[in-house]
Amino acid sequence: MKRLDERPFEIRNLFNPAFCGLILMRALCGYEEEDERGMPFSLVLLVLPLCLHKRSRDILHAGNRSYLLKLIASHPELLVGFARRTTDLLPYAFEALGFLMQMGLFTVDAHGRLKATPDGLRKSVTGTAETVSCQRVARFVGKEFARVGDRSTLYMTMGVRP
Repeated sequence: MKRLDERPFEIRNLFNPAFCGLILMRALCGYEEEDERGMPFSLVLLVLPLCLHKRSRDILHAGNRSYLLKLIASHPELLVGFARRTTDLLPYAFEALGFLMQMGLFTVDAHGRLKATPDGLRKSVTGTAETVSCQRVARFVGKEFARVGDRSTLYMTMGVRP
């Protein structure tokens, strides 16, 4: 992976560690609303491909009153290219996690669960319409991951191998 200053302008803006970290933090906080133990590390890697892909984000945003598994069943197009997107976004997810860890915004317990630190993230969601949409979908995805509760079910449903 290239250094941040060597990346193309568009990649640098869309996948910068602070923005990706913000998306991950929103998902962690959403997860903790349902399950206070924190999000398993393996599920964190699925957040960016769902939230940053415009078509997926639009489907999830429109269906945020439904359940994630029901949305996936009724919109199989969510899964088209999902495994590839997940693989492509892994370096950015790791970079964002490193940034968040350096800032002390989450902790990892002995079971590999990530838990947001209290007062680590502003409650209000601000930014452009696009960034607000990413953040809201991330919170929804986090909550839904916690409601499903089983990593194997989520990975199998999404067609991704851990």
